[in-house]
Amino acid sequence: MHLNFDFSAVQILWTLSFAAILVLLVVLLGRDRARIYPVFTTSIVITGLRLLASRLLYGRLAPIPMNAIFLTLALIAGVVSFLVLAELARRVFGCASRLKRSIGTLALLGIVGVILGLWGPWPAWKTLTIDSVIAGLRFEQFVAQKLDAIVDLLSIGLGLLIVIFGRHFAAGFRSHTQQIVIGLSTAALAQTAVRIIWQLIATHAAPTTQAEYERILGLQGKLYNASSAVYVLVLIWWIVCLWINEPGTETATPAVSASSDSIPTASDQSE
Repeated sequence: MHLNFDFSAVQILWTLSFAAILVLLVVLLGRDRARIYPVFTTSIVITGLRLLASRLLYGRLAPIPMNAIFLTLALIAGVVSFLVLAELARRVFGCASRLKRSIGTLALLGIVGVILGLWGPWPAWKTLTIDSVIAGLRFEQFVAQKLDAIVDLLSIGLGLLIVIFGRHFAAGFRSHTQQIVIGLSTAALAQTAVRIIWQLIATHAAPTTQAEYERILGLQGKLYNASSAVYVLVLIWWIVCLWINEPGTETATPAVSASSDSIPTASDQSE
């Protein structure tokens, strides 16, 4: 018997991502991790809302309001992602001196700023300041893309710092903070690699036929699907790691002493 599944790779990855997000939220709430990482939990909720909006609204609204909704959600997600990095960095390096924190922050921001400045293309300012609805959406898209790039680069940099120095600040490999950062850095590496590869393809590719053009678009879809698959693995990593307690935080179950029942009380002795 031949089985025919009418599911595309995009639909399968969407389903796996949304299911993993729901399970992760159950773990965060059920294991009381949301209280410890409230901003990270908020970012997972926003990611789930973006996935749900992409399924419910795509193709059912006019292009302009649909793009406005998606870009607004992207901007909110970018800002919250930046706050997640601040939350994680504060939990790891909060006990360090103010001077060390300032030097580390400025060094990381400086490196990211240089990379972002050299990483084009940058559109002409006149095209971003045209007073029209389309130009406003383009400017919003530009800000969202650059904000995503900044967050990804900061995630990679912060991940390296925590992996290297986290042990000295009570945030070793088995700590939830480092495990969350490892997941963020892995997803950021995948997204950054996809951006670089696609930019190289778009810059140097010169399709001359419709078949070549469709092949390039198909390659773009495969790259994005690969990044989505990595994010699914990251979600599974978070589910497993956050379900397990950190070393030394297991609460011992109070043992019920059977011998206490055999100790005679004063009333028993009187009888």
